[in-house]
Amino acid sequence: MIVINLDVMMAKRKMSLNELSEAVGITLANLSILKNNKAKAIRFSTLEALCKALDCRVEDIIEYREDI
Repeated sequence: MIVINLDVMMAKRKMSLNELSEAVGITLANLSILKNNKAKAIRFSTLEALCKALDCRVEDIIEYREDI
């Protein structure tokens, strides 16, 4: 299972959903879908923008976990 750790990175950077939305240019609704692991896909351009805004690497945001 793929897990999006967006909330963890936002907390580490002390960044709100509103601030991230403005920095990345993504709607609050779409960021919320990502943050709550409801997204079925993510564009590379979105992932790149998130990494840039959060000053992190892809593996800081996306994690693979074995289904238990």
